[in-house]
Amino acid sequence: MTDSNGSIDGEAIGRPTNPMVSPLLTDLYQFTMAYAYWKAGKHQERAVFDLFFRRNPFGGEYTIFGGLEECIRFIANFKFTEEEISFLCSVMPTCEDGFFDYLREIDCSDVEVYAISEGSVVFPKVPLMRIEGPVAVVQLLETPFVNLVNYASLVTTNAARHRFVAGKTKHLLEFGLRRAQGPDGGISASRYCYMGGFDATSNVAAGRLFGIPLRGTHSHAFVSSFMSLDEIVNKTLRSYDGSSTCDDFVSLVECWLNKMQRADSLRGTFGDTNQSELAAFTSYALALPNNFLALVDTYDVMRSGVPNFCAVSLALNELGYRAMGIRLDSGDLAYLSIEARKFFCAIEKEFDIPEFGKMNITASNDLNEETIDALNKQGHEVDSFGIGTYLVTCYAQAALGCVFKLVEINNQPRMKLSEDVSKVSIPCKKRCFRLYGREGYPLVDIMTGENEPAPRMGDRILCRHPFNESKRAYVVPQRVEELLKCYWAGGSANKREDLPPVKDIRERCIQQLEQMRPDHMRRLNPTPYKVSVSARLYDFIHFLWLNEAPVGELQ
Repeated sequence: MTDSNGSIDGEAIGRPTNPMVSPLLTDLYQFTMAYAYWKAGKHQERAVFDLFFRRNPFGGEYTIFGGLEECIRFIANFKFTEEEISFLCSVMPTCEDGFFDYLREIDCSDVEVYAISEGSVVFPKVPLMRIEGPVAVVQLLETPFVNLVNYASLVTTNAARHRFVAGKTKHLLEFGLRRAQGPDGGISASRYCYMGGFDATSNVAAGRLFGIPLRGTHSHAFVSSFMSLDEIVNKTLRSYDGSSTCDDFVSLVECWLNKMQRADSLRGTFGDTNQSELAAFTSYALALPNNFLALVDTYDVMRSGVPNFCAVSLALNELGYRAMGIRLDSGDLAYLSIEARKFFCAIEKEFDIPEFGKMNITASNDLNEETIDALNKQGHEVDSFGIGTYLVTCYAQAALGCVFKLVEINNQPRMKLSEDVSKVSIPCKKRCFRLYGREGYPLVDIMTGENEPAPRMGDRILCRHPFNESKRAYVVPQRVEELLKCYWAGGSANKREDLPPVKDIRERCIQQLEQMRPDHMRRLNPTPYKVSVSARLYDFIHFLWLNEAPVGELQ
């Protein structure tokens, strides 16, 4: 963070989560440009850059902003080591020594960062971050900032979309570590999936780093590693309250299995179960009686897995424990979950065990938005979804496509032109506001010039599409929210916003999504959210465009 004098206090913020995030984590052309700025004597010129994206991912109409904290951690610790300077000397041998002396001295104490709060719902063209400072320094921040925001925002949005289709009441578990793009992909995915609305992760390292709840059970290998109940040597289990000890838990499990087989209400639903599976479940329950959740599809879900699970669960129940549930990892998940639920309810009624019918059912097996949506349409009894590959790899879209564009230098607005209008940048230092309507939903985001009066509640405001003259509307906002806040004050006197813990960002994300109008959120044909500029900024954009664009000549 920065103190009252603007000096850097990187220790108070902490270092980047990944130690590879250093000043060298950038493209070579950032250094060649920095050298050219320095050589031309332009390196100290004050520049303003916007970081934004041009299109929402996954065919939707919203995005969740992620990665801000990592960007702030990066600039709080931005300093070249001698080893890094030596390496740069070796790859840029023609550069003057004075440039490397300059690099030795720079940090981000004169950089300012204004950003939308992490976890917010955001939209194309609106700056997620505005970065101000010496042009050479800010240029060196471009690639790492884009890198830290791109995947974070993409996977947070993917997680939020999975949460939306699953519904508020289902538990969502992120199981993606083994399929993620390397260790950092796995760690980042766990953090940002939690931020986007997931409840827990299987990733132990992420649990330690970020305080994310951990969940997990056993694999098929554990089940198939057992051959018979005779392998279980230590059969004792103390009761939940510690008042007694069961000397032969294995026999207690077998006793309950026999009771189930003789029960009239269960007769014919299953026969002889797989004994090696029963041994595995019993052994797991002996090891973890408070966390017994069994993977039941190794051999046959309804003929063996579910009955074996119930026998062990009933034995645990007799000793005062409550089993957590089952996991289905293959087969017809809708059908199997419904049949398993019927079996649990039959057990509850037959043996008068309250709440047994509500046993948790977790489904996994390459789930994604489409399969969860299909399950919802078929009808199912799944309580929790374990989602991995399609979630953390963002299989439906590889990248978000954030960009980092110069919009002002030395107080002079700059603009990137293109024959593709979607790639034309919006010039000058801007303020950004969200305007809310009578029903509490956001209506439109509007960008204004820095020195324009802020929109006010109750005023009639003309909102214009940045580039399409015919798209315009008046809005009378019932609430106005300024979006860009100071997260790194540099040498300014602005008060810096605190970086909240990830669980608070998660709550913000959930609240923001609940505020959105439902038609913007739906999976199919969502209504585009409106992003606009003020009338004054619209006029300035087109004035600058005409002045900057070369005039053709017909021969």
